Formats: sequence, structure tokens, C-alpha cells
Amino acid sequence: MTRTALLDGAPRVPAPAGPPPGPPPARSDRARPPAAVAFAYLMRRPVWAVVPALLAVCAPAGPPGADRVNITAGDVMSAVAVLTVALSCAVTRRRCEIAPLRAFGPLVLALGVTTVTSQDVAASLPGFVRVVQVFVVVPLAVACCVRDRRDARVVCGAVVAVSLLESGYGVWQALTRNGASYQGENVRAVGTFGAADVMALATVVSFGLLITLTWFLAARGRMRALPAAALAVQAAALVLALSRGSWISLTVAAAVMLTLANWRRALLAAAGVAALAVVLVGGLGLGSQTIADRLQSITGVVGDPDQSVVDRYSLWSTAEGIWRDHPVTGIGVRNFAGFRDSHAPLELSSGSETADAAHGYSREPLLSPHNQYLLWLSEQGLLGLAAFAALLAALGRGLWRRRDPADPVWQACAGTLCWLTVNFCYADMGGPTSVLIAVLFGLIAARALPPTLERSEW
Repeated sequence: MTRTALLDGAPRVPAPAGPPPGPPPARSDRARPPAAVAFAYLMRRPVWAVVPALLAVCAPAGPPGADRVNITAGDVMSAVAVLTVALSCAVTRRRCEIAPLRAFGPLVLALGVTTVTSQDVAASLPGFVRVVQVFVVVPLAVACCVRDRRDARVVCGAVVAVSLLESGYGVWQALTRNGASYQGENVRAVGTFGAADVMALATVVSFGLLITLTWFLAARGRMRALPAAALAVQAAALVLALSRGSWISLTVAAAVMLTLANWRRALLAAAGVAALAVVLVGGLGLGSQTIADRLQSITGVVGDPDQSVVDRYSLWSTAEGIWRDHPVTGIGVRNFAGFRDSHAPLELSSGSETADAAHGYSREPLLSPHNQYLLWLSEQGLLGLAAFAALLAALGRGLWRRRDPADPVWQACAGTLCWLTVNFCYADMGGPTSVLIAVLFGLIAARALPPTLERSEW
């Protein structure tokens, strides 16, 4: 259009409209500081805060204080994880589900009553905090942050990583005779936990093996090679840990998992793991006679028990005697050791002997009945045991109602709950693995009690 036409009054072409008024567009993640991006992602996926707590389980625990309180690295990192989950709920305005609260609520109520009525309230207060942390706070935080299958895989992957780390170190200990002492030789695999917590490695490896087993069952073809290799290392470490109780618990849990999945594949997997474990243990000369003797001792726990089994029977009798004197609310948390001597039979020894290459010889006092159910019964009476049984029943019922044997997460949760239920018959929680068990309780609760999640999300 010419200048003359414009002057003659010809219509003007309107200029293109600019952007509408309003707030400036948000900067992309590339323009934001890395710390801000990481924080925003953590608020969306707070399950990643649980990973450091699981890795911290491997950190060796120091000696307990005068009041038998021992704060581990896992305890510190679990507290950080709980705070992170709480902050995520506040930032994203996500409400916690009511179903897990109903399952864990009776346990808190019973624990509060038994602590108030304790024979020594001051001594029970640290125990109250510890039990609430392990059985309520951490599991609820994990159940709140595990929102779908992807979050569950993060937790399961961290557990497998920890178990492989401990398995490799435990096998090295047995090979180089740097483990805990057994019949005068340092051949027992104990991992980073040392002889003072001789059962910890077997516990960690058992959970990792159950999860790896679900990975193996879900894989196809060549993809099974990696989980098969991991299973072989974990099985070898578990055998070298010489933990009879873990062997029994794992056998029962794996049998349940494999039978629910496919009994033919169950037999195939069991045969493969057994063969690989035999090659690693027997082929490398890691004390096959010692392992055979340990296996044979399982059949002699009734007719010809060794001293460790005699001590366990004596501790069970002690716990039963304490409960008979305080049947309803027990003697209070952390008071078993104070009432032990007045109810113990003469067969009970003064402690268990431990030794390893790093810490030398030590004698550990017997401070618990080595039975989680009897521990609850003696310290919290029928009230506490009923609340604990109600929690286990709620988790088991939830898993059964939402059963999906084709789902690896469901298989892992079912196997873990089965392992814990059996193992609690002759062992109790304690030490750095308590945080690991607390996280797994939360994972089970997330899978068993998700009222607002669709099945497709799992």
C-alpha cells in the first residue's frame, strides 16, 4: 500500500495483537537451579528419601549406651525420610490414607496403655519411642509415599542393592577367614554388622533374595541371567551365614511365593538356586562339612539341642513366667532384662559368646526372649500381643483380598510377610535391620491397604 493511499483515508491493516496480559510464564527446568529441580522432584516422588535410609542399614552400629539406647545411621536417615514425606504431603496437599491408620492405630493405643502401666515407666519411655518409630511412624511414612508400582520398585531395588552388597562382603569374609568365629574358625559370614549382630546379614540377604526371586520369575529368556546370578550370590551368602532360623523362614516364604506363582517354575527355580549355591559353596571349598553339620543340627533342636537352643528355650520359659505374673499389660517395654533373672531357669547361661577378626572376643548378654510374640506378651501383655496380631492380620487380609500372583510387587510383599511371621517365632527385632523391617512393613501396607488406588496402578 502506497503512502498516497494512506493519506487518502484507505483502511489501515491492524497490527498483530501482543500476548495477553498476565503473569510471566514459568521458567523451564533447564533454567531453574539444579537444587530446585531436585527438590521439586523429591516432593513429587518422596520415595527416593527412603533409599538413603535403606543404604544406611549397612553402616556398622556402635556400642549401646548405658540405657541400652543405640541410635544408628539408619535411624537418623529414617527420621529424615519421615520428615521428607511429611513435607511432601504439605507441599503437594496430598492427604494420608485412612486405611493404614486404622491398621496401625490399635498398636499405638495398646503401646501407650502398656507404657503408662509399666513397672518402670522411665525405662519404658525410650522403648516406647523406638517401637512407635519401627512399627508405626516409618511404616506409615513409607505407605504414604509408595503410590504406585514405580515407587514400589524403587524400594525393592534399594533392598536388593543392600543385600547384594552384604552378600558379596559376606562371601569374601568366609573365603578369607575374616568372618565371625564358628567352632574356632572365622568362617561365618556376618557382613558389615560384625559378630555382635550375627543375624543381621542373614536377615538382609533373605529379604533381598525374596525380591530377586520375583524378578527372576517375571523375566523371560536371556533376561533371567542377571537375576539368576544375583540369586546365586545371595544364596551362597545366606548359606555361609549359618543362620538356621533364616533358612527355615526363607524356605517357607519362597515355597509360598513360588507355589502361588507357578509350581512348575517353583521347582525349576528351587533346583537352579540350589545348584548354583552348591557350586559356589562346595566348589570354592567354603566348608561344606560345617554347613552339613549346621543343617543336621536343625533336626536335633528337640532331642539333642545345643547350648544356643537351650538358652532360647530357657528365654521362652522366662517370658512365659513374666507374662503369667503380669497377664494384661505386661511389665512394660524394655523391662524384660530387668525381670529375666527372677524368672529364668537354671539352664540359662549368662550370655552368648561372639568373636570375629575385627573386634575379637566378647560376651553378649541375653536381653530378650528371642521370640517377637513372647517379647510382646511379656512386656505388653495380652493387650499388646492382640494389637500386634491385629496388625499382622490386617496386612495379611489386605494382601489376600488384593492378591495378584502375576505382580512381582505383590509376590515380594507376600513373601516378606510370610518370612517375618515365621521368623518371629524364634527371633525378635533389634539392631540396624529394624529400619529395614520397618520400611518393608510400610511397603506391605502400601500394597495391602490402598483404598483409593486403582488396581491398574499396581
